[in-house]
Amino acid sequence: MRSHWISLVTGAWIALAGLSAGAQQSPVPPMIRIVVPAAPGASTDLFARAIAPQLAAQLGTQVIVDNRAGASGMIGAAAVAKGPKDGSQILMFSTSLISAAATMRATPVDVVNDLAPLAGVAENPLVFAVASQSPIRTPADLVAAARAKPGQVTHGTAGVGTIAHIAQELFDGAAKVQIQHVPYKGTALAVVDMLAGTIDLIVASRSTVGAQVKAGKARLIGVASRQAHPDFAGLPTMNSVAPGYEAGLWLGTWVAAGTPPDIVQRYNRALVEIARSKELVDQMQTDGAVPLNWTPEQFAARVRSDFATFKKLATDKNIVID
Repeated sequence: MRSHWISLVTGAWIALAGLSAGAQQSPVPPMIRIVVPAAPGASTDLFARAIAPQLAAQLGTQVIVDNRAGASGMIGAAAVAKGPKDGSQILMFSTSLISAAATMRATPVDVVNDLAPLAGVAENPLVFAVASQSPIRTPADLVAAARAKPGQVTHGTAGVGTIAHIAQELFDGAAKVQIQHVPYKGTALAVVDMLAGTIDLIVASRSTVGAQVKAGKARLIGVASRQAHPDFAGLPTMNSVAPGYEAGLWLGTWVAAGTPPDIVQRYNRALVEIARSKELVDQMQTDGAVPLNWTPEQFAARVRSDFATFKKLATDKNIVID
């Protein structure tokens, strides 16, 4: 009888503790803004707009997309970092936020400490592309050309500190070559000049040059993944001539540092599930991307690692965004 009474009391205490824990759970805000530091129609914006309705359904709240482009992503990042710490704002951007922060003289936000990583969404390798009339057809051709004329082979990007710029500089170091960087005000302008032969190559996502490749105006010479990529059949890896080289582009989400941990975990679970949805997977296939299932801790470790790598490169090569 006594043991039965103890069991009843213990069971009641556990139930009350569970109710108490539930009562302390942070509420989901009545509206969530996905802040995208890019213009409407950009790749990140399209992903955000695909995610928003699914996230709204998962969390039972309204979700809208808020475009805040400018300053290499820092305007949007600062808005989230300095905003409410209640999960009402989610930043969605790519590796370029980290590369920009690592190469700026000063930033309005500390991307490592002022933002709390939520979840990765997708990751895809970068590709090296040249015009169809270029004599460069393989990674070995690129290295040979760069060594024959140091500093005369050129690559174009959307600007200093972009992930494409960093990816090329990392390749230069691994392959022991010197390829001249030419910054543009947008990747589209670099593609135009690459097709015209004004510059020799670009490093980008496959979708950036997909139409030109399909039309026979451009050619992929290599993929920057660590191993041969199943979505790039027959395309050699750039590390075949640059030992250890790898470069990719990931898309991730953050909230303001100091946001309640239970909100962070709840959002992480929702975003990881959404990233695996058919709609998102189909959208990722354009670039050979794969959904990510990082925990907040794993994402934070990736951010710290990438920032340290990019910062060292920027310091060693004096890469600075004014």
